[in-house]
Amino acid sequence: MMWSNFFMQEEDRRRAARGRRHAQGQLKRGLTPEQEAKTKLALLLAAVGATLSVLSVGTEFWVELNTYKANGSAVCEAAHLGLWKVCTKRLWQADVPVDRDTCGPAELPGEANCTYFKFFTTGENARIFQRTTRKEVNLAAAVIAVLGLVVMALGCLCIIMVLSKGAEFLLRVGAVCFGLSGLLLLVSVEVFRHSVWALLRDRDADLPEPRLGLRLAFEFSWSLGCGVAAGLILLLGGGCFLLLSLPARPWGSLCPKRAHTAA
Repeated sequence: MMWSNFFMQEEDRRRAARGRRHAQGQLKRGLTPEQEAKTKLALLLAAVGATLSVLSVGTEFWVELNTYKANGSAVCEAAHLGLWKVCTKRLWQADVPVDRDTCGPAELPGEANCTYFKFFTTGENARIFQRTTRKEVNLAAAVIAVLGLVVMALGCLCIIMVLSKGAEFLLRVGAVCFGLSGLLLLVSVEVFRHSVWALLRDRDADLPEPRLGLRLAFEFSWSLGCGVAAGLILLLGGGCFLLLSLPARPWGSLCPKRAHTAA
């Protein structure tokens, strides 16, 4: 009886070990070679969106503010700003293209002064060309963009787990993360656009009319374009991952094929 119990326990341990090895093998074989190739292509698309989003959030060329050249001076002022800091520049009017009425573009060489927004540290509003920023709107745009980057990183981690461990169920989680990150980036762009309009509408109350040299023109720059492109690409990548997570023939059970009858 003692030997029979020993052999039964040994057989149970072997069965449990075989079950664990089989489960691990099934986990590793979760993706077929075709599914793995499609997942890698979708991840490459999402990586392009991730690169553009990091480039957009980390640079300060979201919008350029330009004064008008007709100010009776040899220099003119321009500025470009993003989510985190603003750079004001004094440019020589001789360097500005002749066909431009305003100072710029901001990429021209000149005397630059770049500072981070004080409302991230001391809570103070920034002053740009006698206009005051709306710190609540700017902070909202920055926080939403950072949340988008965090969710995007979670999506990347999910897809890496799918490819390395075969955890196919994480495809849908990654799809949701990438789609949500793209949506958050687009919302951040829209909130920033509203902050720019609020900045342009603001001026000192003690000035009845803005001086000619302080009339401002603006143009959205390449960093904001990268943000819009990143949001759209991440949404597309999330859609691709969602399609890959669906069954091979999702409509097969809903729309069965009818047999053709002879006329």
